[in-house]
Amino acid sequence: MNHILPPPSVRPSAIDTEQDGPVLRVRLNPTRQDDVLSSAAIDDLIALLAGLHERPDIRVLVLSSLGQDFCTGADRSEYLNAVAADPTGGALRQAVDKAHRLCHALENTHAITIARLHGKVIGAGLALAAFCDLRAGSDTCRFRMPEVALGLPPAWGGALGRLISEVGVAPIRELALTCEVFDAATAHRIGLLHKVVPHDQLDRTVDAWTRPLARRSPETLVLTKRMLAGYAQTSRVDVSLLDSHLLSHTLK
Repeated sequence: MNHILPPPSVRPSAIDTEQDGPVLRVRLNPTRQDDVLSSAAIDDLIALLAGLHERPDIRVLVLSSLGQDFCTGADRSEYLNAVAADPTGGALRQAVDKAHRLCHALENTHAITIARLHGKVIGAGLALAAFCDLRAGSDTCRFRMPEVALGLPPAWGGALGRLISEVGVAPIRELALTCEVFDAATAHRIGLLHKVVPHDQLDRTVDAWTRPLARRSPETLVLTKRMLAGYAQTSRVDVSLLDSHLLSHTLK
């Protein structure tokens, strides 16, 4: 197995990568106990996905986390600090625009993306999962869209449009407005998860996807992914570029 290192940096990488032939395993590597998605992790993920343009040999990307939870959301303290440093909201908009670039890159990379989910999958974590092509979760997963309860619009990375496209308007309307925690069985029932298994079977379930995908024609995989994305986007009005303005206006 080969390790793909992130670009040289003065800080430790916020992600861990490991390549096994055409499969690249990317693990969030949180430095805090609450498993939030830091700006460092966003930067590292954007850089990694940009680098995949030069790596057609990578056919499958598995996204998971080394933390106790997959992801408990964006780091709100970073956003509040951005507002304090720049009351005009410019720094915040720049930070949130990175979320949009990350999710766009995740959706449009040539590799088939698989979310391997465990623990809590909240807010920005739910957005990252939603932008993956396939999603498998432990039966102990818990999900939440907490933004309205926090006094924020659900505007991170264009996730609302993607979730509606993947799941449908009615269930996402309920989950966004009520901010209720929902379990893996519910996530599977509404189509957010493709597979739900006991935690000790999660890796086996993901491998059952990666093995045949790794044998498929790369050109056919890319073409099929592009076709699916095109058909899904025909019914989706993309206003996600407004997300940074919505959040900066709310937090100022």
